[in-house]
Amino acid sequence: MWRHRDEGSQGMDRNGKDERGSQGLLFPGAGNVERTGARDVLQTPLDGRDPAPPEPEEKSADEARERYREERIAHWDEVARSLDRLRGFGSAYHRRLERVYRTLVPPGRRVLEIGCGEGDLLAALHPSQGVGVDFSGEMVHRATIRHPQLRFVHGDAHDLSGLEGEFDAIILSDLANDAWDVQSVFQQVARLAQRQTRVIVNSYSLLWELPLRIAGRLRLTRPNLPQNWLTGEDIANLLRLAGLDVVRSWREVLWPLPTPLLAPLCNRFLVKIWPFRHLALTSFIVVRVPWRRKRGEPEPVVSVVVPARNEAGNIASILERTPEMGSGTELIFVEGHSADDTYQVIEEEMANFPERRCQLFRQGGKGKGDAVRLGFARAGGEVVMILDADLTVPPEDLPRFYRALLEGKGEFINGVRLVYPMEHQAMRLANLFGNKLFSLAFSWLLGQPIKDTLCGTKVLWKRDYEAIAANRSYFGDFDPFGDFDLLFGAARLNLKIVEVPIRYRERTYGTTNIRRWRHGWMLVKMVVFAAGRLKFV
Repeated sequence: MWRHRDEGSQGMDRNGKDERGSQGLLFPGAGNVERTGARDVLQTPLDGRDPAPPEPEEKSADEARERYREERIAHWDEVARSLDRLRGFGSAYHRRLERVYRTLVPPGRRVLEIGCGEGDLLAALHPSQGVGVDFSGEMVHRATIRHPQLRFVHGDAHDLSGLEGEFDAIILSDLANDAWDVQSVFQQVARLAQRQTRVIVNSYSLLWELPLRIAGRLRLTRPNLPQNWLTGEDIANLLRLAGLDVVRSWREVLWPLPTPLLAPLCNRFLVKIWPFRHLALTSFIVVRVPWRRKRGEPEPVVSVVVPARNEAGNIASILERTPEMGSGTELIFVEGHSADDTYQVIEEEMANFPERRCQLFRQGGKGKGDAVRLGFARAGGEVVMILDADLTVPPEDLPRFYRALLEGKGEFINGVRLVYPMEHQAMRLANLFGNKLFSLAFSWLLGQPIKDTLCGTKVLWKRDYEAIAANRSYFGDFDPFGDFDLLFGAARLNLKIVEVPIRYRERTYGTTNIRRWRHGWMLVKMVVFAAGRLKFV
């Protein structure tokens, strides 16, 4: 839940002015004045002396900021009053933003929007808890009437100290261009962001400064006052300075006019490819709060899921070589209708290693993906891992994945077999070529560098897996391998994907279950399908 401390709201009308006509405090306090109720209380130093007057430069800076604030409040109040008379062509642009944001924020999330305007974007996301903040009293008034199921707060992005609570997503749409101090705004947002929160920022491109200025003067879109016109790199740098970690960035909206056929072609497809993407109207950036385990906090229990089909000769090595990690490690074997005696061997070897915490299941369906989903569902650990039973990825490498996750380097740790030289027969040439092609396709598709999509070793927090599983219907149950299901789900939730290089070993027992041509064609179809759900939305 969230809470708004409405200090200073007594005696204020919905336009942010108190009953005596003075402007309500929306930016951080100027000088040494603090608002309490409807009174101004001068803060007195502890030694009892009168506070020193501000230096001339400080006073001048405060006056400039105050003029900037008042000018923009008046501007957006007037825009709000005129919206019923004039919508212009900007509505097509805002509808496109709504569509993009719906792919980033699944329904039922706790969402905070800073600079919410009349609340249409927030409402379009169907949040379980929706909170909007805007410094225009007229905009907040309209939003409250239009969307009574949501909560709207009259306040300023530069001072969000009155807000408390946990949010899954915090949105700043076209706000950075209009803010007095963008880094200060991002620092306020960082204070509200939790471990699971994704902060999503979109802002106008510098290339569109002149066209938008002309459109505003012609009343074809909402008029704007002079903007900051920051580049995407500027925004990313300010986010990092505020202590936030960039997950991914991309560009949207090539044609903001409501033109049938042309607008969908430009905004869904052309804007995603070179060179058209450099002409886009708005840049998107998704960031997170870097997380590290607190000192003294107990380490999590680790569950290692081992899908095993026709792997009887590797079971003893798995039990012997898999290291203990965290507060304890459990091995979950999921046997997949083997032609050999894999199931019986697992039972026997588990008895030979009574010190190991183990579980054994026989999957009801087919394919590695089905086995992984069963193993993750039965996992008791807070961290879940996949270890292929063929041992081409050494179990001794698993602690590297664990440390990367525990230290907050990423939230989805993916193995990479294509960095170090492989053993002679570890991967056929056709498979190697296909893996490299898929890595290029996935890096472009997911917006994060993915060098190896089919390495079986993947590590994530179980709570993140459960969120992926809860949103699986967005893609459907289409992946028999399990790797794509997890990668697409992680991208859908904007998890930070980090890759750990490993040395890929040659098989010492059995033969591969991969049929490279049949399965390769299946992978191509899955990439095309996912492109329509993730990229060309």
